[in-house]
Parts: sequence; C-alpha cells; structure tokens
Amino acid sequence: MRVLFACITLMCFTRIAWAQDFTPNPTVLDSVGIDQKLGASVPVNLKFRDESGTDIMLARYFDEHPVILVPAYYECPMLCTQILNGLLSGLRPVSLNAGRDFMVVTFSIDPDEYPELAAAKKVNYVDGYGREGGENGWHFLTGHPASIDALTRAIGYRYIYDPETDEYVHASGIAILTPKGKIARYLFGVEFAPRDLQLGLLEAAQDQISSPIDAILLYCFQYNPLTGKYTLAIYRLVRIAGVITVICILTFIFLMVRRERSPLQAN
Repeated sequence: MRVLFACITLMCFTRIAWAQDFTPNPTVLDSVGIDQKLGASVPVNLKFRDESGTDIMLARYFDEHPVILVPAYYECPMLCTQILNGLLSGLRPVSLNAGRDFMVVTFSIDPDEYPELAAAKKVNYVDGYGREGGENGWHFLTGHPASIDALTRAIGYRYIYDPETDEYVHASGIAILTPKGKIARYLFGVEFAPRDLQLGLLEAAQDQISSPIDAILLYCFQYNPLTGKYTLAIYRLVRIAGVITVICILTFIFLMVRRERSPLQAN
C-alpha cells in the first residue's frame, strides 16, 4: 500500500507540473477577453454622451426593453466594424424591432473619441438597419474613462491599449441585458445568428438568465486578437484535467486506506 501511495503521489505532482508547463507567461492574449458575469447588474447610473454630445445616464435605455450592449471604438481599423456589421446582418431578419422591442447601445472604449464619430456611425448603421424608428433604437455613446472602465468591468470585458500601434486590443462579443440591467446572455465572435439574437432578446425580456454551462465552455477557449477568433486553450484544458485527476486519485487513496483499516478494526 505504501508503494502504491508513493507512486500515486508522484503521479499527482507530475501531472500538476505538466499542467504548469503548459501555462504561458502573461501576454497580450491573457490581458484580453470576456469574463462572463451572467446575472450581474450593470451600473445604469453611469454618465455618457449620446451622438449629439448631450450628457445622458445609461439608465435612459433601460426599464422597458432588453438591451444589446456593444463595446467597441469608432476608429477601430477592423474588428469593431466586423462586429457591428455582423450585428446588423443578424438583426435584419429578426422579427423584433429596435426602438420598439429592444435597444442597441454601442459605447466606445476609447475616452478620446468624440460625439461626431458616434453620430457618423449611427447614421451608417441606422440606414443599414432600414426600419422605421431605428434611430430611436440604436445608440452610439462616448464617455469619460471612469464610466467606460466601470461599464467594461461590469460586463467582464478586458482590453488593453497598444501604444506601438495606437490601437486597442480587445475581444469580439456582445452582451444582452434584461430591462433591469442584468446580464442575461453573451454572444461571441463577429457573426451573430438571427435565431440567437431573437432568442436572447426574448429570454432577456422575461428576465431569464443564460445557463452557466456556456461560461464553463468558454473557459476552455481564449480570444486571439490577431485572428479575431476564440481558440482552444490547451493549457486550460490540462489544468482542469489535472485538478480532476488529483481529486480522483485522492478519493481513491482515501477509499483504499479505509478499506485496509476495516479488517484490522474488525479483528
């Protein structure tokens, strides 16, 4: 039994060391991503500026309808445009109408951007949406660093500024919130299926929160800002497998020790 215990212990530490070998040093990739906070409330008392430059509270867009929240920045050279274009394409077939059944709120993560940029984006996407009342349903905001930081933290959106390229490195995804400001669902990538958007909006309207299984699955994937996609993070899978293995082995040791002690106690 002692030999078995020694072998198993060695396996445990070997497995843990193996998992640690797969853990990369902190890089840009580890600084960027979306940590799902399903069921959490966003601070709707934050102050932003709308497309006209008027100071508004985020709460203005809540209370009555679910909200699609889109973090982006308006001078982004590629990914943000893909996200917004993907959202536009996904919303066109949806039977629900922006402004009547739900709201879309895009906010810039760049505090140096100004309302004129937001206004130009709004004209472009409201025209592309092409539905009556769309201008009342899709909003583009700018804000001060404190408000931007508070909102991105609330939705688990991690990004960094790269001074070498003068660009923001960020993930691709949107959040669907309930009328009361709770995070109901996340959608990732640059393409959003109409079915997922419609279902997410209908669930959010009923204050239904998405399953946490989605968050567990996302843990095994990591956003690569170079490709704009989520890729399988092997080191995270190994870390999970290592923890499960240790638990199983310790349980086995406990049962074996208990089994050996039972006959001795009986004698």
